[in-house]
Amino acid sequence: MSDNYLLRLYHKCLSYPFGRQIFSAMFARKAPYFRSIKPFVTELRPNYCELTFKKRKQVENHIGTVHAIALCNGLEMAMGALAEASIPKHLRWIPKGMTVNYTAKADSDIRITAETPADAWQEGDLAVQVKGFRADGTVVIEGEITIYISRKPKRKPK
Repeated sequence: MSDNYLLRLYHKCLSYPFGRQIFSAMFARKAPYFRSIKPFVTELRPNYCELTFKKRKQVENHIGTVHAIALCNGLEMAMGALAEASIPKHLRWIPKGMTVNYTAKADSDIRITAETPADAWQEGDLAVQVKGFRADGTVVIEGEITIYISRKPKRKPK
């Protein structure tokens, strides 16, 4: 099994009934706004994360489609899970920017993906590719979230 803390937690949760729900709720607590979409992580592995959330009144805009900010919350959560599950132990990351294009009406439940190449985890900027899909497979939002990767500082001896 992986030595990555998040992947260990994910796989441990999968061994329980409703494990994906348990993991999704636990990870969504990392940032309170993630909980607003009630995400469900369907797949997590190094360099890839997929999650879904339901179209419901709390995430709709004035025209009855999924609100742009709810979509961006999903993108950011998927990117964050991917980053935590993928980054080597000696490195750390922080979001630097997000660029998205809204390509179609988000009028159904939403599936979000975040993906990076396996060899991407080096110091500097990394553009994580993110997409959101309607139930019929149409892309409703796509873009990239740029994260800055740096070396963790050396710990001072006690």
